[in-house]
Order: sequence, then structure tokens, then C-alpha cells
Amino acid sequence: MMKLINGGVTAARGFKASGIHCGIRRNTSKNDLSLIMSDVPCSAAAVYTTNLVKGAPLTVTKAHIKDGRAQAVICNSGNANTCNADGIEIAEGMAQLVAEKTAISASDVVVASTGVIGQPLSLEPIQNGMDELVAKLSDDGSHEAALGIMTTDTIAKEVAVEFTCGGKICRIGGIAKGSGMIHPNMATMLVFITTDCAIAPELLQKALSGDIQNTFNMISIDGDTSTNDMVTVLANGLAGNAEITSEGEDYSTFMKALNTVTVALCRMIAGDGEGATKLLECKVSGAKALDIAKTVAKSVICSSLLKAAMFGADANWGRVLCAIGYSGAAVDVNKIGVSFKSDKGTIAVCKNGAGIEFSEEKAKEILLEKEIEISVDLNDGEYSSAAWGCDLTYDYVKINGDYRT
Repeated sequence: MMKLINGGVTAARGFKASGIHCGIRRNTSKNDLSLIMSDVPCSAAAVYTTNLVKGAPLTVTKAHIKDGRAQAVICNSGNANTCNADGIEIAEGMAQLVAEKTAISASDVVVASTGVIGQPLSLEPIQNGMDELVAKLSDDGSHEAALGIMTTDTIAKEVAVEFTCGGKICRIGGIAKGSGMIHPNMATMLVFITTDCAIAPELLQKALSGDIQNTFNMISIDGDTSTNDMVTVLANGLAGNAEITSEGEDYSTFMKALNTVTVALCRMIAGDGEGATKLLECKVSGAKALDIAKTVAKSVICSSLLKAAMFGADANWGRVLCAIGYSGAAVDVNKIGVSFKSDKGTIAVCKNGAGIEFSEEKAKEILLEKEIEISVDLNDGEYSSAAWGCDLTYDYVKINGDYRT
């Protein structure tokens, strides 16, 4: 049994969270500092951006969870702490501040930052806000924490599910931020996931590393891979199930629960792309290999021309074929079928690699909806994949034309 529940990152037993405005961001109405805490030490796993330019918090976090353990996450928005001469010192300082206020080890703190690259980050506002941040920790603090990690996001992103594992009721939930500079090659944006399921660190890392290949790695907003992308999972075991130490039925159940959370967050992130008006999902079927299906789906969702056409509700299916053609995937172009789908219906626009007659009026009605599915059938095998993105609008340029200033 698996069902969606409320609570986000604090849905799992033993987790509390908070978010405040400490003064990093100029807008005093927006949270800019978040904390997630477990009552007990946790198994920990993480994946990081492959960008050679990395935020200092990633280096610190990687060192802190090398032993597979952590107990807290601190994250600021408004400043990425990237390309700063004292970046490591600041990130370590953030962890030390958590340690001093919560009586845990600084080496058990995951540190994250998001915002403008190349601007110095002072510890002063974070230090000044720590008493309030810790005092506000609560088991319903997920939303405030989700607000505290946002940059250009327009909505807080939270999800949680309840499932049965090893005869025990377990919960897993997460929060995420991500709206621009999203074209991952590992994970993407910032995502913090918590669970009360007991699972060994090495199995937790295996589950996360496997999951992201078909979830976060299949999102693209704008083709830019961030310097601060990180996904972390903390598992405190308070559900009371026998610890998962090997692959089997319990591990598969956990993987399904994790995937339910990550797919939901993927859709939220893609639908909230900078300036976006529509969530796009490309579903590819009939591929002769999984990597072909994934390559095709990602190529279509990354096409700026296709994204612009979706903004204009223009059923320009030729742009889908074009993106498949330059993807590098081994496909038979003469077998490809394409259709567009939304709550207003489904319309086929291409068969066997060629155009077919269709109603432009009906297509327009379908493409004016907020969620659009681009269905591609390669008619060449049994493998399938999906990728998520958004339309490309005038507002994307407006947002990024003066992002720093």
C-alpha cells in the first residue's frame, strides 16, 4: 500500500524543520535560511552536480557524509557560495553554527546554498538567525523550510508518501527548489528527502543513484547545469522496520516509494520553470533500448524551438522530429509516430515519420492546457522513458536579463 500524505520533509517520524528570513536576501518577506533536523542520527546519501565549477557546500557535504551518516541539513538561499575564496570556511561555519545550537556534531550536518554565483557570503546574518531558526523547528515546519530554499521558484515544492515495508508503516517525503539553470547530469537543483524507513547507508546510496537516472536526470528547463545541484536523503529508521541491508522485496518497496516522491518533485520543478506557463512531458515508447528512449525523450524536451512552439500552442510536430534526428539515438525515422495530449484530448500529428491530416483547431485547444504530453512512438522495440520540461516564454529572458542586479 502506498498513498500520498501531507507533511513534506517532516512527514517521516522524528524529523523537524524550520525556515526564517535572516537577512541574506534583500526582500524581508522571503525566507532565506532553512533547517531540517532528525531526532537521531541517520543513514545519509547524496548525489552532486558534475559541473567542474562546484559550490563550496557540496565539497563540505561530501566530506561530512563520507561515513554514510548525517543528522541535519542547513540551506540558505540568495547566495550560492560558489567561486568564493573563503567558501569552504563559510560552509564549514554554517555546519558549526548548527552544531553549537543543537548539540550534534558539525560533521553530521549537510550544507547547501543557492542563489547568485560569485558573491561573498557572510556568516553574520546566518549566525544572527540561528537561535530563531532552531527555536522554530517543528514537525509541521516543512513548508517554511521549502520557502527558505526558493530562489526564482514561484511555488514551494513538497510531497510525501506512506508505505508498508517489512510489516511497518513507513513514510518518505521531500522538498525541492528549482526553476532555472536546470539541465542536470547527476541529480538537479536542491532536493532534500527524509524517511523513517531503516536502510543501510550503502543501500540508500544505491537506491538514490539508481533513481536519479530516470527522474532528476530527465528534467531540463534551459540547458544549463547548475554549480550547486545536490540531492540528499536522510533515513533515521524510526519506523521500526528491520534495516534494509540487501536487495530484495523490502528494497524494491523502498525504491518504489522513493521514486514516487522524486517523480512528483520532478513534475513540480519542470512545471515551475522560470517564466513557464506549461509543464511538458515527453513520453517515448517502442525503443529498441532504454538508452535510446531516454536520449530521445531528453532531446525533445530540451529543444528550444519545440518549447517555444508549446508556448504558442502551435502543433509544430516537425520540431519533435528534428530534435529526435539530431539526438544521436539510433532510430528508424520512417517508423516514428507523434501525438499531443492534454486534458482536452489526444491528437495524432505524425505517422511513419510523415505528417498526417489533423485539425489545427483541435490541436490548439489541446495545447492551450497547462500540462502537455508529447507522445513519441518509435515502433522499434519495447523500451520506454519519460522526460520533463516546460515551455519557453518571454518571461524567461526577463527573469534572467537582470537576475544578479
